[in-house]
Amino acid sequence: MIITEETTVADIASAEPSSVRVFQRNGIDFCCGGKMPLAHACQERGVSFAEISRALEAAAAQPVSDERDWNREPLHTLVDHIVTTYHDPLREELPRLESMAANVSRVHGARASQLPRVNAIVTELSADLRAHMCKEEIVLFPAIRSIEAGVGQHPIAAPISVMEDEHGHAGAMLAELREITAGYAVPVWACATFRALYQGLVELESQMQMHVHLENNVLFPRALALLGGARG
Repeated sequence: MIITEETTVADIASAEPSSVRVFQRNGIDFCCGGKMPLAHACQERGVSFAEISRALEAAAAQPVSDERDWNREPLHTLVDHIVTTYHDPLREELPRLESMAANVSRVHGARASQLPRVNAIVTELSADLRAHMCKEEIVLFPAIRSIEAGVGQHPIAAPISVMEDEHGHAGAMLAELREITAGYAVPVWACATFRALYQGLVELESQMQMHVHLENNVLFPRALALLGGARG
């Protein structure tokens, strides 16, 4: 893939899966904000476009891993992967994070002023994500499966737009969490639950980046293109 200053981060992440680690290491948003040109994204993060380009080339030159190319897999297989790899684990993890955030805020909120806000964000994020996943699994994903199977012409543009907006809202909450925790810096006096909460939020952020990337940059564009082809 030829990468220029105008190539969007999303296009790179979709075409070159090896690029994702480069973007994550440098704090470049490749999911919710992925439609941004790479040069602009580099400028926002204060990193050199030339250095990122070299890192992307080096990553692409590495031996191909066992990761599947989700641009080529059937859509129903990708949907199954998203549900199994991201939705199901989230349903187990979110209540744990909610419980820890509430406990840590109650016990240490007076000493660490960010903790009540962390608790509020985690509570809102958990509720939003659970409702979001239900809507995808009940409405959008079955429609995509039907389009792929050639059964009916389901209008998916509007639901996809709503899902992308909700992804953006979740991304904004995760960004606020990272900001108010100073990049999840754990105080030296923090208890085990405090440390586990921050580690869990770091892992949540990383998983959400891949989760949203696969939906925004791979599944949704492919489904819309398939629908357009079927109509044609």
